[in-house]
Amino acid sequence: MTTAEMLEELQEKARKDPALREKLLASRQEADPLQAFCRVCREAGYEVYPMDIVCAGEEFYAAIRRSTNGGGENSPLLEGEDDFYELFFAGL
Repeated sequence: MTTAEMLEELQEKARKDPALREKLLASRQEADPLQAFCRVCREAGYEVYPMDIVCAGEEFYAAIRRSTNGGGENSPLLEGEDDFYELFFAGL
């Protein structure tokens, strides 16, 4: 299962489980929110680490970039990379 799939599944679980949702939201208040978020993910049974989230966003962005006009220098500029961490909370 990819990181994106795990986050999607966890997001769905959190929508149905208020306690899990609160733990995930509370992780944003920690000194290192991404690390705390990943800890909650692992407690919920999803092996997610900070680098997994960072790499997933970069890989997704790179795939989109390659798919536009062959991914060369003439590819249109895209608005940054997808931040799977922020997208997770936006959908929660």
